[in-house]
Amino acid sequence: MRIGNLRGRAHLLRDRAAIDIAKASGGRFGPEPADLFARWPEFAAWAATARFDVAEPYRPEDLGAPVPRPRQVFAVGLNYAEHAAETGLRAGGVPSVFTKFADSLTGPHGRIVLSGPSVDWEVELVVVMAREARNVAEADAWDYVAGLTVGQDFSDRDVQMSGAPPQFSLGKSFPGFGPLGPAVVTLDELTTPLRLRCWVNDELVQDGHTGQMILPVGALIERISAVCTLHPGDLIFTGTPAGVGMGRTPPRYLTPGDVVRTRIDGIGEMRHVFVEEA
Repeated sequence: MRIGNLRGRAHLLRDRAAIDIAKASGGRFGPEPADLFARWPEFAAWAATARFDVAEPYRPEDLGAPVPRPRQVFAVGLNYAEHAAETGLRAGGVPSVFTKFADSLTGPHGRIVLSGPSVDWEVELVVVMAREARNVAEADAWDYVAGLTVGQDFSDRDVQMSGAPPQFSLGKSFPGFGPLGPAVVTLDELTTPLRLRCWVNDELVQDGHTGQMILPVGALIERISAVCTLHPGDLIFTGTPAGVGMGRTPPRYLTPGDVVRTRIDGIGEMRHVFVEEA
């Protein structure tokens, strides 16, 4: 199952065709994408019987963030060993957890304003929660997941590294710095490990897979839920593989006109153009 946000309304997606969930369910489920996760078992059972003969074509450019207003957004730094090494920062067995503020979230296509001369890219797998989770064991963690989506953790490195210690959340929360999409894909449609790639102007700059994670998804949910209660629709950005701009010699950052494509096989692709602030 693939859930998308088409012009602000929740849809089921398949082969460039979409079903408006509120209309197709006769109002049983509302149009707000976030409402589906609060009723996940009931919704998933209904969606399995949804008729795609009433689906209508759509443009990918009309998709918004599939989870536009999550209650909480968690992000994990330094969760791939080669990425930690390229940044010169230390990775360990305890996750480095921060937040991307929700106003940074945007859809899978569009323009993003550069915040300065040091904006970097980070392709990430994003977990979407389906159930309230508190003190969840790693072995049970996937039972609490609705699905997965593609994310970018765009980062203003000057802002991020301006403090001691670094200010991860502020540097990663400018408007548009948290793209999501194109859909939330349920686990039954995916085969792991998942390949993550990022291109800048058609140059492949990141190419990794989820098997390289230091702490896998289940372990992250266990660690986070031991401290914070996770709620339906909450997001977890799970870290990025090697290949970011700050790890290059000399560092390389995004400039006006750059096009960033972000892809996770089996989930989909996003495309964003960076522009100067007017």
